[in-house]
Amino acid sequence: MSNFYKKILDNNKQWVESQLALDPDYFNDLSKGQNPPLLWIGCSDSRVPANEIIGAKPGEVFVHRNIANLVIHTDMNMLSVLDYAVNALKVKHIIVCGHYGCGGVKAAMGNESIGIIDNWIRHIKDLFRIHQEELLSIDDEEKRFNKLVELNVVEQVYDLAKTSIVQNAWKIGQELSLHGWVYGLNSGYVTDLDVNFSCNKDLDEVFKLNI
Repeated sequence: MSNFYKKILDNNKQWVESQLALDPDYFNDLSKGQNPPLLWIGCSDSRVPANEIIGAKPGEVFVHRNIANLVIHTDMNMLSVLDYAVNALKVKHIIVCGHYGCGGVKAAMGNESIGIIDNWIRHIKDLFRIHQEELLSIDDEEKRFNKLVELNVVEQVYDLAKTSIVQNAWKIGQELSLHGWVYGLNSGYVTDLDVNFSCNKDLDEVFKLNI
């Protein structure tokens, strides 16, 4: 058994003991169910832990993570999480959180083949193509990279709003708000990109579903 593997098993035991010392019923209470107010759609990057960033406890955040925090309308994994969060858990907020320094976004800006992920980040390459005039006008490469990270988050929030799951919730009067954030790896702070939806009125007509 490797030292790292043994260490994480020991860490679990220590964590359980510390929680029980504070509250003997901690795990019994958690096991009774969950009622999180928030769905977090974030990047799989190990440096972006959803709960820790916002100081949330277990049971307060329902989480979906993938490479570059994408909301793709054919991704059954994401849609299943979204459907359960909205229709079963009745979350009131969904945050799409990207992060500066995202490897998926960086890869999408270049031509190097990485593997199967090439197909996944094609969605970001399409976004680059749509905004290439704005992006290529930014001479500083780091600032251009950061801008694409932000544009990617904004696009994913719009794509969330386009889903039948979200629009149906709005139609029946369910309280549900969508937000876009970017996390700074070098600061720990999040930036609210001020892209917020609580209904579909700001979508193009073609995306407003008659549900």
